[in-house]
Amino acid sequence: MNYSDNKITDLKIAYIGGGSRGWAWTFMTDLSMDDSLSGTIRLYDIDESASKNNEIIGNQLSAREDTIGKWKYETSSSLKDALTGCDFAVISILPGTFDEMASDVHLPERLGIYQSVGDTAGPGGMIRALRTIPMFVTIAEAIKEYAPKAWVINYTNPMSLCVKTLYHVFPEIKAFGCCHEVFGTQKVLKGICEEFLGLKDVERKDIHVNVLGINHFTWFDQASYKGIDLFPVYRDYIDSHYEEGYNEPDKNWANSTFECAHRLKFDLFRRYGLIAAAGDRHLAEFMPGDEYLKNPETTKSWKFNLTTVAWRKEDLKTRLEKSHRLVTGEEKIELKPSGEEGILLIKSLCGLERTISNVNIPNTYLQIPNLPADAIVETNAAFDRDSIKPIVAGAIPENVLELIKPHVDNHERILNAALTCDRSLVYDAFLADPLVKGRATEEEIKTLVDDMIANTMTYLPDGWK
Repeated sequence: MNYSDNKITDLKIAYIGGGSRGWAWTFMTDLSMDDSLSGTIRLYDIDESASKNNEIIGNQLSAREDTIGKWKYETSSSLKDALTGCDFAVISILPGTFDEMASDVHLPERLGIYQSVGDTAGPGGMIRALRTIPMFVTIAEAIKEYAPKAWVINYTNPMSLCVKTLYHVFPEIKAFGCCHEVFGTQKVLKGICEEFLGLKDVERKDIHVNVLGINHFTWFDQASYKGIDLFPVYRDYIDSHYEEGYNEPDKNWANSTFECAHRLKFDLFRRYGLIAAAGDRHLAEFMPGDEYLKNPETTKSWKFNLTTVAWRKEDLKTRLEKSHRLVTGEEKIELKPSGEEGILLIKSLCGLERTISNVNIPNTYLQIPNLPADAIVETNAAFDRDSIKPIVAGAIPENVLELIKPHVDNHERILNAALTCDRSLVYDAFLADPLVKGRATEEEIKTLVDDMIANTMTYLPDGWK
């Protein structure tokens, strides 16, 4: 890459999962609206035809007169071709198909175990990890061989285990995980400031928070806006709105699979004294299974929904249809900022900005001193030229630490299970998972593990057989 006049040109980015019909379009759009970066995006995907479609879509976007960020998109036929000489690598893949995900999410329901997302914690997250980890081993080995100095940005779930695998295979890798869940909670605090305090035009970035925890189970122990301590404000708002929750003006939990009224957050604040900083659907899966996810009726009483994989399959059909329209020119990508910070972080690592943002990286510097150094934690970090320096978040209070520990322990079990094809470690992880624990007998849970592994066997190494 080249630097001149506060711009970076000839930047080379490998996009692994380049046939994406979601994140890739978001990434392309954000790049097209920023003229400080330009270069080449190499799209690699096991579905090469999907990458070819995105190559067409991306180049059409760059050719438009109303875009200022100009990029050349090209399809790579191998990880070697995509990674060699690249400055950044973005990983955004779907491990398996929605058929496997249907098993991840819905098979545990036969034991009365419900999941609202099924891609991070709980039975679904763990089985998804078993088929994702071998893919990330391959990716990490390729990065080590072809692009050892590249910055690697992961968007794939389960986030913590994906990043953990990258560092396990290649300890010197410069990898980090990006997640927007913290932004969503900052937006809730912004809305509460405007509604409850009568403030106007509050910017999300001006809601300053200290982030600590693990991905999708993050917490704030400090939150402020221009000198205002937001903890008393949040407490007062909860006291006034505990039953109805917080309803964002343009969203309604009852009409959307992915929205919530944030009642679960409110309840966690009352119980633990910290602001839970992820969507309620994610938070619920880290808690004991007899609480927020006891059954569908309980979930609805907390004003969020269970995601059905049938919905995801229908949504994929819609996205495939949109892809066709974009390729043929029947439809154009709307130039609307995503609100994600991926482009800003790339600019910062190139030296054009200095940014403080939440990030998923190893706890090497003990930024959370009462979690293991090899745990993947989510805290704030300072992004600067070719550097990510984690900000010390401080210790997690004991009552919240007890909620997090089982999941950190399970990250280790599942990583080792995937690397050694050790089914007994998966049994142990299921039995220790708060969502599963106490919901069925040990034999029933082991049988569930066997059946879930069988349903994802196509994507597992031969050693599992």
